[in-house]
Amino acid sequence: MKQNVIALVLAAGKGTRMKSEKSKLVHKIYGKELVKRVVETAKKSGVDEVITVVGYKKEQVQLVLGDSVKYAYQEEMLGTGHAVLQAEKYLKDKNGKVVVLCGDVPILRPETVRNLIDKSIENKEYATVLTAIYSNPTGYGRIIRDIGGNIKGIVEEKDATEAQKEIKEINAGIYCFDIQELLQALKKIEPNNAQKEYYLPDVVRIMNEKGLKTGAVIVEDNTEILGVNDKMQLELLTKVLKLRINQYHMKNGVTIEDIDNTYIYDDVEIGTDTVIHPNTTIKGDVIIGKDCELGPNAYIREGCKLADKVKVGSFVELKKAIVGEGAKIPHLSYMGDCEIGAKTNVGCGTITCNYDGFNKSKTIIGDNCFIGSNVNLVAPVTLGKNSFIAAGSTITNNVPADSLAIARERQINKDGWNKK
Repeated sequence: MKQNVIALVLAAGKGTRMKSEKSKLVHKIYGKELVKRVVETAKKSGVDEVITVVGYKKEQVQLVLGDSVKYAYQEEMLGTGHAVLQAEKYLKDKNGKVVVLCGDVPILRPETVRNLIDKSIENKEYATVLTAIYSNPTGYGRIIRDIGGNIKGIVEEKDATEAQKEIKEINAGIYCFDIQELLQALKKIEPNNAQKEYYLPDVVRIMNEKGLKTGAVIVEDNTEILGVNDKMQLELLTKVLKLRINQYHMKNGVTIEDIDNTYIYDDVEIGTDTVIHPNTTIKGDVIIGKDCELGPNAYIREGCKLADKVKVGSFVELKKAIVGEGAKIPHLSYMGDCEIGAKTNVGCGTITCNYDGFNKSKTIIGDNCFIGSNVNLVAPVTLGKNSFIAAGSTITNNVPADSLAIARERQINKDGWNKK
C-alpha cells in the first residue's frame, strides 16, 4: 500500500478562558484564524492531506476551513487520545505517518513540522515527539527518558512526582506516529489519570512497552509551540508573529525604522532597500518593489502591487492598487481599485470614488500625470498619460492624454456679504 503522510489537526476544544461566544479556534491572530494558520502550516510542510477533528461549535470551524480539509467529529470531550481516535475511518486503510497538530498552536513553522516527519521516517521511529527545554516547565507534560536517552514515556503535570516535575524537557503536544501502530495503541489507553481522560501521550509508553522505537525532536525556537488559551496569550503571540515577520524582511534587505510599530502581515513581498517608516500597515497579498518609501501612517491593503522607487506617504491608504515605477502618493489620499502610471504624482487629498453602493469600478491613470490637491476621481474613469488635473476638481469623464482637466465651480466673491 502507498505510504502516506497525513496531518491531523485537533480543533474540538471549548476554550472557555477566551470568554467569547466564538470558538477559540476561529479567533484571529494577525488577520488569520488560529485553526486556519495551523492547517496552512500543515499543507506547507508537504503532507498529502489534512483531517481536522472538530467538536464544540464545529460549524464555526467548518465555515473558516470550508472544503480544504476532511472532518472528524468528537462529540464528547474525553481527551486528546479520544480525539485522535475519531479520525480512525480516514486512517484505518492507510500506511505511513500521521502528524498530530494542535489547532490552538498557531505559529509553529512548517519547517519544524517537516523536520519532525523526516526524522520519524529516516530513523524508523513509530512515535516521534516534538519537545522543548523550559527553565520553568510548570504546566507541561514532562519527557521521561532512560539512561540511554530514549523516551520511556510522557507524564502530565498533574500526574507527575516531585522528582519528575524537576525535568526541564517538556512535551510540545506535537507528534508524528506510524499510522497503524497508533491505531492499535489508541485502543489500549485508559483514563487512569487525574483528569479521567484518554491521554494521547500514553501512546508513546504503550509503543515502548511493545518494543517499538520512539524518539524526539527538540524545537529550536520555543515560541513556536506557544498556545492560545485566552485573549492575553492571543495578544502575546500576535507580537511574536509580528516580530518574526518584520525580522524576516529586515534580514532580506528592508529597512524598518521602528520594528515594534510596523505591521506587515503574511504573504507580503518587499524588495531590497525599501524603507518603511513607523505606524505603517501592510496587509497580505501585497508585492512591493525595490527602493520604495512607505509611511509613516500608511495603510497598504490586499491586492496592491508597487513597482520600484514608489513613494507612499503619511495617511495614505491603498487597496488593489497597481502603482508604476517612481510614482508618488505623498499624503492624505485614498487610492482603491486603480492603476497608477509610472512617475505620476498624486496630490494631497486625492481619492478614487470607486464604490457606488452596489459596484466597485476602476480608475486608470496614465504615466507622468499630475493630479492636484483635493481631487475626486469618480470611477470608472481613465486619465491619459501626461494629463494635468487641476486642484479641487471632481473628474467624472475620461481625460485625454496631454490635457488639462478642470471640474469645479467658478469662484464668486460677494463684497460686504459677511458684514450684513
